[in-house]
Amino acid sequence: MPRRVLVASRNAKKLGELRRILAEAGIEGLEVVGLDEVPPFPEAPETAATFEENALAKARDGAAATGLACVADDSGLSVDALNGMPGVLSARWSGRHGDDTANNDLLLGQLSDVPDERRGARFVSACALVADGREVVTLGEWPGRIARKPAGEAGFGYDPLFVPDGGTQSSAELTPAEKDAASHRGRALRALLPALAALAQ
Repeated sequence: MPRRVLVASRNAKKLGELRRILAEAGIEGLEVVGLDEVPPFPEAPETAATFEENALAKARDGAAATGLACVADDSGLSVDALNGMPGVLSARWSGRHGDDTANNDLLLGQLSDVPDERRGARFVSACALVADGREVVTLGEWPGRIARKPAGEAGFGYDPLFVPDGGTQSSAELTPAEKDAASHRGRALRALLPALAALAQ
């Protein structure tokens, strides 16, 4: 029987990302499930000041409520010209949680007079694993810049505005494999692989 690992998310793209990274690493014996596949439980709001604290709080909640090993992430966009904001407020930057279009429009408005050479940004992801009394937190960063207008249909959040360093396409124009290889969450999840491999033993 594979060991079930809960990902504290209902985002199918996040579940798929972890499944692909586990398969790519040759780690078998783990069954990745999402919040829709376990009984509902009260989820704490993301009120901490850092990505790491938010991810760990979500992983602790999921593990405590279900008894399963739990992986959770908190991620967002850090824009140089905005002193690192939106940061942990990325999903609700416009005032409504998860309204990608409003968040992107607001960000473009705030950067409208910022010249191209000062539009640096990075996606940041913290991933936490809580299992068997152990807690592991990893961090991944993906440097790039903010484009002047959105491009691409893939991805979510700020992906249509984010152009990774060394590239000309937005992260919403990349294939899932290209994004996994470079993205902040991909990097943080890969840093968790040794701890996940230990669960599969």
